[in-house]
This record gives sequence, structure tokens and C-alpha cells, in this order.
Amino acid sequence: MNVVLWIIAALLALAFVASGAMKVLRTKAQLKEAGLSWVDDYGDSTVKLIGAVDIIGGLGLVLPALVNVAPILVPIAAVGLIIVMVGAIVTHGRRKETPMVAFNIVLLILLAVVAWGRFGPYAF
Repeated sequence: MNVVLWIIAALLALAFVASGAMKVLRTKAQLKEAGLSWVDDYGDSTVKLIGAVDIIGGLGLVLPALVNVAPILVPIAAVGLIIVMVGAIVTHGRRKETPMVAFNIVLLILLAVVAWGRFGPYAF
């Protein structure tokens, strides 16, 4: 199970860092062109902040354990990203973007597995 948790955390980390980098590095217009129409509901700084949180959370899923410095931060990062996913589910739900809601629920479940495993029986 430890290997499974590492794989899930690594894949989630890649997804969140990539997604966050896109939000931080691109303009709102570029993000909207890429299919992220929700950016119209938020200001530039909020979109950049969401991107920064995605990057920090993604890194938090693997780096503390890799360098063996405060590995308790791994499940804490997972819980933080669960909160982000709840916000994403609400945002996409209000916009009637059902496929995105489903995708965010899948991410939330995977994050919950990591949080459960790393807080519980497979803690570092």
C-alpha cells in the first residue's frame, strides 16, 4: 500500500504543479482560451493565488517525504488540496460544468486516500 500511496501522491503532485503553473504563468485570456471559462468569475490575483496554492500543495504531497523533513506535511497538504477541490466543485457546480465536477470529485477521493494513508496506517 505504501507504493500505491507514493504513486497516487506523485501523480497528483504532477497534476497540481502543472495546473498551478499554468494558472500562474498565463493570462486570464489565455486560460479562457484553454477552456478554463471559470476564470471570468474571479480577478487576476485570485486566479494567480489559486495557481500558487495548487503548486505549493502539489509540492507538499511529495517533497517533505522525499527529503525526510517534516513528512507530516504530506497528509496536511492533501487535506489542504481537498479544501481546494471542494471550492472547485462548488464553482463548477454553479456553472453547471458537470464533467469538471466529476473530475474534481475523483481528485478529491484520491487526495482523501493519500491523507488517510499518511495520517493513518502508512504514516512516514
